[in-house]
Amino acid sequence: MQDEHIPQEDLVLYAMQAMQSHELAAVRLHLEKCAECQQALAAVNGDLALVAMSVEQKPLPEGARARFVERLAADAAQKITGGAAAVVSIEKRRPARTAALWLGWLAAAASLLFAISLEQRVHVLDDQLAQQKVAAEQQATANARAQQVLDVLTAPAAKRVMLRAAKSKPEPTGRAVYLADNGGLVFQANDLGQLAQDKTYELWVIPANGKAPIPAGLFRPDAAGSASVVLPPLPRGVPAKAFGVTIEKAEGSATPTSPIILVGAVPSAGE
Repeated sequence: MQDEHIPQEDLVLYAMQAMQSHELAAVRLHLEKCAECQQALAAVNGDLALVAMSVEQKPLPEGARARFVERLAADAAQKITGGAAAVVSIEKRRPARTAALWLGWLAAAASLLFAISLEQRVHVLDDQLAQQKVAAEQQATANARAQQVLDVLTAPAAKRVMLRAAKSKPEPTGRAVYLADNGGLVFQANDLGQLAQDKTYELWVIPANGKAPIPAGLFRPDAAGSASVVLPPLPRGVPAKAFGVTIEKAEGSATPTSPIILVGAVPSAGE
């Protein structure tokens, strides 16, 4: 009927998406044809938004959501038990209604919306904390490596060796700082010649006990001829007699396979 309209309580349930499924179709069909009910629904949506913003935002008590849904179901059951309610004009029933009939529902809905928003914020904070933890672990690793480099460079027992070109004018040079106790080695080379793509420089530790040279890292110089090897994996407690540099294949070698182009002897104690 054109002179009959949806009760405001039903409009509230419709706006809150809490209406029983068997009632939704009839309400939607009526709203498509009734401009007055469309305006009333728009007013309810506006009231719902205002109440959601005005309600004090606190975490929901335990079980609040379940009680809210049970209350809606009970109200719907009561309407069905009492018989189909007559649909009357909104204009006729509006003066007798008060916001107290459905304000509690709106407040509960606003609290539910806030709880969902709060949960999303918690997830975001958890992700941020995880990222900060990873960054802190990476920084701790970098700090530990920097401290190890500093220990090698400043240790009184570290040996400082200048490497020069073997049997040629001393243009390329290399400097090694070696701490035998923990196998720490920092090597810097300058004025090195450029190599073909299938070649590389390889650094060697020549043990003082006469055993075979120990490979200490591969390197290629930059455009200025500079290169470095920092803390290569070396065994601990191996005193060095000397250090050397050879040119090897790109993948390196387990033993020196070409003449040593840079060599430097470890100074004896007291030097």
